[in-house]
Amino acid sequence: MNVPVLLIPENFIDRDARSDRLVATAVFALLAVASLLPTLLTPIPAMVDYLNHLARMYLLSQMNTINANPYYEAGWAFYPNLAMDLVVPPMARLIGAESATRLFFLFSQLLIISGALALEWVVKRRVHLAGFAALLFLYCLPFTWGFVNFECALGIALWGIAAYLFAAEQPTPVRFVVNTAFVVVLFTAHFFSLGIYGATLGFYESWRTFNRKLPYRDAALRLVTLAIPALALLVVMRLTAGSVGREGTFWYFDYKLLWPFYIMSGYSMAVSGASALVLMAALYVAARCGMLKLQPAGIWVATGFALLYLTIPPRLFGTAFADIRVLPAAALILPAFCSLSLPNRRWTMAALAIVGSITLANLAVVLVVWQSYRADYSAFIHSFQKIDRGSKILIGTSGEGDDPPFKDLTQYPMYYAPTLAVHYANAFVPNVFTEAGKQPVQARTEVRRLAIPYGGPVPIRLLSAIAAGQMTASDDADFIRTWYRDYDYLYLLGTGVVNPLPNMLKELDRSGRFVLYKIRRAP
Repeated sequence: MNVPVLLIPENFIDRDARSDRLVATAVFALLAVASLLPTLLTPIPAMVDYLNHLARMYLLSQMNTINANPYYEAGWAFYPNLAMDLVVPPMARLIGAESATRLFFLFSQLLIISGALALEWVVKRRVHLAGFAALLFLYCLPFTWGFVNFECALGIALWGIAAYLFAAEQPTPVRFVVNTAFVVVLFTAHFFSLGIYGATLGFYESWRTFNRKLPYRDAALRLVTLAIPALALLVVMRLTAGSVGREGTFWYFDYKLLWPFYIMSGYSMAVSGASALVLMAALYVAARCGMLKLQPAGIWVATGFALLYLTIPPRLFGTAFADIRVLPAAALILPAFCSLSLPNRRWTMAALAIVGSITLANLAVVLVVWQSYRADYSAFIHSFQKIDRGSKILIGTSGEGDDPPFKDLTQYPMYYAPTLAVHYANAFVPNVFTEAGKQPVQARTEVRRLAIPYGGPVPIRLLSAIAAGQMTASDDADFIRTWYRDYDYLYLLGTGVVNPLPNMLKELDRSGRFVLYKIRRAP
């Protein structure tokens, strides 16, 4: 008896599998569109470092024009941290710095998503998990704190890893050309992302050598081929007076065990912790039941990332939070080496529900925070009109100036908002990112002693004590030693602020999160 093709059990299974794939694809597409909405709808994303980067983009785009800020000058050198500094200013001259910077950030997000998909396709010849992982971590802590160059370069690194693995079995010249092209781009964009790229390929090549029992000579040749372009660029950088940030590498273990629980969100430790626990529990159940498996190459890469995270110092070459950047990199790369086989539709829907819930919960926090800051940033821009052009501005806080403010991370995006005065009032703000070895902008000689390229707002408690002669600033805080004579205005961040020095400070403007004071300069 002939059974209709549609009634064969295998065909029911195939149809169910195709249906599940269509549902997963639709869910991914909807989540991807939703994940990009905050960037598309918000003129200035509420990310702490983003405001400072935007201020620098204004400075660079106006260099050598009649609108150039008198307190800053260009200081170009072969720095390995120039992604947006090279791309955004030319665009800013056409569409404005605010739009150009936001477009760069959107492009970085697209690089993260597409790079994760490309890497998974190269490894598996299909896309399955990496896209969802990219959406889960699209607003993770390093990205929502405004590490924009790192995010862009990490997206490029994902594409670079995919390209190298695609050419892994090609002749040496082909691999060398592919590797060199991405090393040059990554070296220029962000040095740490180059390290992620090199480490991943090093772990992969180590597995390949072990798995195929290759002669040590062949393995060494492949590793040398990987390293030559980066070493050559380091030599060129040294010969051209470039550098990798400033000196300063500190290692401490205090938060190593906590960061995996706080990495999911840059605004809410509660949401981040809950998301991480749910995700870890789901992964544990899937692995314990044999549904989630890591390929042999993935085991080597995962082990390498774990060791890298444990050994890398939190501050590397003056760059803070270096170790936590390993976590999103691992989360974006490892899914390419994982396989997930769910037994039936119920499991598939449960998995999609978990991923969707975590993504949407984090996205809701981002939308609430970003939208709440629109009025505050508009108030800041309006307040700049009350500042005399060419003034010097100090940033203070009614709190203790914790950096970051873990008690309330939603206050963090306010820290560098006053730096936009470098554009709107041609002012000097000491906190603008002007660190040699990272940014191609420097404070001019006459104000350089006041510049603190990586400092946060100063507690008003400290400023009041200095003004009253009750204490003096430490050697590393020379910029506030005589603040009452050096600066013209004070932005005091915080809510419900009362004038702490009525004889010295005159209130000019007030908003929900800041007060602008005119400093009555002491002789």
